[in-house]
Amino acid sequence: MTDTPAASLPEVLAGPLLRRVEPTNLALWLVASRPLDLQLTLTPGDGESRRLPLDDACRRLRVGRHAWVHLIHVTLEDALPEDVPIGYDLHIPAGDGESHGIAAWAPHLLYPGQTRPDFVLRSRCDDLLHGSCRRPHHPAADGLARADHWYAVHRDTPEARPALLMLTGDQIYADDVAGPLLAAIHALIRRLGLYGERLEGAVVGDSAELLAHPATYYHREHLLPEFESSEALRERFFGGARKPIFTTANASNHLITFAEVIAMYLLVWSPVPWRLITASKPALGTEDATTWDGEAAAIDDFVATLPQAARVMAQLPTLMIFDDHDITDDWNLTAAWEETAYGHPFSRRIIGNALLGYLLCQGWGNAPRRLEAPLDALAELLDAAVDGELPATRQDGLIRELLRFEGWDYTLPTTPRVVVLDTRTRRWRSERARHRPSGLMDWEALSDFQQTLLDEPSVIVVSPAPIFGVKLIEGVQRLFTWAGKPLLVDAENWMAHRGAASVMLNIFRHSRTPGHYMILSGDVHYSFAYEIRLRHRRRGPRIWQVTSSGLKNTFPDTLLDAFDRLNRWLYAPWSPLNLFTQRRGMHVRPLVPERARAGERLWNGAGIGHVRLDAEGRPREITQLGSDDRDTRFL
Repeated sequence: MTDTPAASLPEVLAGPLLRRVEPTNLALWLVASRPLDLQLTLTPGDGESRRLPLDDACRRLRVGRHAWVHLIHVTLEDALPEDVPIGYDLHIPAGDGESHGIAAWAPHLLYPGQTRPDFVLRSRCDDLLHGSCRRPHHPAADGLARADHWYAVHRDTPEARPALLMLTGDQIYADDVAGPLLAAIHALIRRLGLYGERLEGAVVGDSAELLAHPATYYHREHLLPEFESSEALRERFFGGARKPIFTTANASNHLITFAEVIAMYLLVWSPVPWRLITASKPALGTEDATTWDGEAAAIDDFVATLPQAARVMAQLPTLMIFDDHDITDDWNLTAAWEETAYGHPFSRRIIGNALLGYLLCQGWGNAPRRLEAPLDALAELLDAAVDGELPATRQDGLIRELLRFEGWDYTLPTTPRVVVLDTRTRRWRSERARHRPSGLMDWEALSDFQQTLLDEPSVIVVSPAPIFGVKLIEGVQRLFTWAGKPLLVDAENWMAHRGAASVMLNIFRHSRTPGHYMILSGDVHYSFAYEIRLRHRRRGPRIWQVTSSGLKNTFPDTLLDAFDRLNRWLYAPWSPLNLFTQRRGMHVRPLVPERARAGERLWNGAGIGHVRLDAEGRPREITQLGSDDRDTRFL
């Protein structure tokens, strides 16, 4: 690996991303080519600016020869004012007592007329943007760029600004990477000298060998692990289907190393790294070359709007939670999947590397104090790197600890309260039928969730998978599960596990839980909104399921139209099929997209969701902001 002179690199490679913001706390994420001695300036409203040294408030973690992640968590003695613009700036010393702010080193993060970014700390969390599933090589335009365009129009009115940008899963696709993006990842690894690693149980011995292997582009399924045991993986796990441990249909470019994951985050969140590299087309066969050319056009369009995506995340408090593609498809879907994937050292390392990347780039900014312990352990691992390589034994040990960690969920003490669920790592496993889908949360996690809700008048719940989904699609998934093939249809819905579904539905029936629930979800690659009430209960809670998916992804049009039409016929309010569903005690009323032409209830189109709530926590406006600049309200 050739060295890159530090002087030829920009100081800031990505960010800042504005993360969790509270009256006395502020979190920012930034990646630089060297450790920076930053100073933060806050300018509330028309008040005086406060410049704060970040000596103890900025944690610098080195992930490569020229790559340092800066985690900034500031605790303020004087609370920030609410409902007024608060300007912020990060100053980098330039010598002679001078310093450069964001306007100098990241002008793409500023709106016209701005000299620094700003944000509004809303007194009520009654206005949110939300979305999931941002797949860079999908041909649709980027929903985050659409959010930026919408926000530019509304930002001059503080009360019209959203309180949060909530990303509800699949912020990256670690398991579905375009060839041109993977080449850019490798070019960036070389340019920044991102740390390498040894790979146990793999066809290749280390990360350097992986990059040079002829199967590294479009044929990584041949490098991914298969389980060797007396009971062959294919027979006991897939019933003879030709699939490896990693069940994604697009495993041909699956991310493997920690360096690949970090480079992926830099390239999907910032335009700056793209200016530092040239991703050359490798030698490919005819079919792969054709695929590359098609993906290259979509990636070029994605990169062209990255400045807008970066800008909105620098100016809106941005919170996140993982779903499966942030790690790998079908992550923890069944007990059998877990047993197989975590039983192989190479597959465990691949999953663990993606989870380490999530901790560093997503999880920390949601709850800095709660994730302090795993971050300390990651810092120790990074500090132990020798000659640009992570120590394998310590890396595997940390991954084992992280796979047992139970603190990924979090709560925001806002009005209404925001409760973000971890539906991936605290599963209710079907131990007797290990091939059946696990519940999305186990009994203990659901009990903790209920305790969080007690005596709240209203609440916003973030569940990556919709709690109330499309009954027909759930029925199809149930049929495949009965046939022993849940992996073929991604049977990941709340109703797939009787125990988890029953407990969740009983939480809604509890007399001390909120009167109004707003559930925000993603995952499914289409958008819809339902209003739900308990049958035979006058004073029961009112629940709204609002799903926005995807930011840069869609469902196959013809198939979704068929599902939508059949669902309306087979599960109409008078249909006896409703008696066989878990939700038979609830009345579910779909809200109609205003541009529906033939009675559609499901809306297919990339974009981002926008929700406004009234004083009691009920939705007064539900809109899907289309990435094609066409907006759709649910009526």
